[in-house]
Amino acid sequence: MSSALTDLCRYPIVQAPMAGGSSGPQLAAAVSEAGGLGFLAAGYKTADGMYNEIKQLRGLTGQPFGVNLFMPQPALADPSAVEVYRHQLAGEAAWYETPLGDTDSGGDDNYDAKLAILLEDPVPAVSFTFGCPARDTLDAFAGVGTYTVVTVTTPEEAQAAQWAGADAVCVQGIEAGGHQSTHRDDPQTDGTGIGLLSLVSQVRETVQIPILAAGGLMRGSQIAALLAAGAEAAQLGTAFLVCPESGASPLHKQALTNPLFVRTELTRAFSGRPARGLVNRFMREHGPYAPAAYPQVHYLTAGLRKAAAKAGDAQGMALWAGQGHRMARELPAGRLVRLLAEELDAARTAVSTGSTQ
Repeated sequence: MSSALTDLCRYPIVQAPMAGGSSGPQLAAAVSEAGGLGFLAAGYKTADGMYNEIKQLRGLTGQPFGVNLFMPQPALADPSAVEVYRHQLAGEAAWYETPLGDTDSGGDDNYDAKLAILLEDPVPAVSFTFGCPARDTLDAFAGVGTYTVVTVTTPEEAQAAQWAGADAVCVQGIEAGGHQSTHRDDPQTDGTGIGLLSLVSQVRETVQIPILAAGGLMRGSQIAALLAAGAEAAQLGTAFLVCPESGASPLHKQALTNPLFVRTELTRAFSGRPARGLVNRFMREHGPYAPAAYPQVHYLTAGLRKAAAKAGDAQGMALWAGQGHRMARELPAGRLVRLLAEELDAARTAVSTGSTQ
């Protein structure tokens, strides 16, 4: 790993920031304590909520950690399309006995307020999702000693991040669970994302800054393959989702290895933006009709998802998961980090000795 990344974590293992409550202080602290790099997900939180979680995390570990921010989204959604979808979801609202949400909650995710906090009271690393910050923002973080990572899904996005002054890029393959972090949400490109191994190789030939690889990774041997392809670290989300420190609901954790859920798909059904999750009833019934309207659809369906979870109905929840979800291991996060590191070492040894075992 590069010296900057080595300073942040002993192993080239990063815990993905999963918004919605999964990536809280307990999970991030456990990963960082074990030698990985834990991340808090600030998406959907208020600025004060983010700050309180940072304080909790600092009370749990003295090791480096990161915070992930959502970039503000342009107002591109067609209001009439959102209203049509609202009417389509009326039956869900009646079934779960909960009102549909307010779609006028704004698309900036309290970005400026969160930036102000992170620049005034710096954390070791900050990553960005759904776009690339302006150069002056990345320069400001460099000035306070914060390592910056921009999530990208194409070589062109990686090049833009390098030009803007990012310290590294997190290259997200189409296998990844949760939202695809495209910088521009274009419905014409739905489902056309690039597989991780190919994408890392392409980005490695496009930029000179370090690469973190993300997308369906569940084993140390996969990490070894990505490091050989040019990545300097791997970012894993679904692998940590089932850990006891994860804030994911028990239903979500159980679904990842439940034979009832046999595959994942990209859908706009829950948020209005392409995101990979386990195929369930809600996705099948509403995915084909969901508009390209993020975060409006996210706020529209938020109450439905909470009501489904409260009712114990996994068929109405957003069960975000990467393509490797069936390989999930229900281990404490620190133990999982150490196991992944052992598997990584074993894979490297096997390659260096020519072993196929």
